[in-house]
Amino acid sequence: MKRRRVVATVVAVVVLLAGVATLLLWPEPEPKKAAAPPPSPSASPSPSPSPTPTRDRPPYPYFWPGECFDHPQLSKVITVPELRPCEAPHDGEGVAVIKLPEGLADDADIAQALRELCKPAAAEWQAKQPAGGRYFGYPIGPSMKYYGQGHRDASCTLSASNRQDGPKLTGHLAGATAAP
Repeated sequence: MKRRRVVATVVAVVVLLAGVATLLLWPEPEPKKAAAPPPSPSASPSPSPSPTPTRDRPPYPYFWPGECFDHPQLSKVITVPELRPCEAPHDGEGVAVIKLPEGLADDADIAQALRELCKPAAAEWQAKQPAGGRYFGYPIGPSMKYYGQGHRDASCTLSASNRQDGPKLTGHLAGATAAP
């Protein structure tokens, strides 16, 4: 009887962790906006990073503006997020980096902050894309484990799908330049 209780507890913990991971990493669908007019010549054509991110990669998935990637929640054939060449089919591209605020209490707070802080960058980059396509903001950041260790850097990305094995991007987003 005790063994069944232990197995049931382990299964419950695994299911709970999978649910938290899904909440943290699954993007919120965003409606497509009408295409914006071409940027003025003085406008910067490439994604703008946040003012103070570190250039080192944190110990969790993180993508700089202009970097392309595949993500397991968008591609069944991989198990961890991976950088991909932007010239080949890929799930998404980094468009901005942000810093999470202090004081978030759990993974749900982090997920909500990621969605809110990445909304402006996602809207800006969606507006730069050609009409006729759907694009989704896809924020990627630390879990509570890393947030609790002081990691605050997160990536705002754009993808052509919000589900596994959906449409892929096949080049840089319109208006983007290659990552340094």
